[in-house]
Amino acid sequence: MNCKEFEKNIPIFIGSNMEYEDLKSFVEHVNTCEECREELDIQLLVSEGIARLEDGGTLDLRHEMDKRMEYALHDIRRHKTLRVLVGTLQTMAAIAFLLIIVLLLI
Repeated sequence: MNCKEFEKNIPIFIGSNMEYEDLKSFVEHVNTCEECREELDIQLLVSEGIARLEDGGTLDLRHEMDKRMEYALHDIRRHKTLRVLVGTLQTMAAIAFLLIIVLLLI
């Protein structure tokens, strides 16, 4: 993901509506690009800060960013685990199918 794509995806990330592949690229990019990290901080501060002010709450930007990154990494790990599980189940289904074919031919 380049910086321009990253900036377009910031509102989607803040809204927690990002697809797996985009989320993975987004997190990888933000971990390597300080300018984009700063832009994400600013946009998060504006969007969450306004919401918190309206609710009468406070905003700890660093904590909020850390929490969102933690959720993003959790989603990425969960997706990878599900992909492995699906792959394993597909392999098991293929083996079962082959065993049925072999048993029918015997």
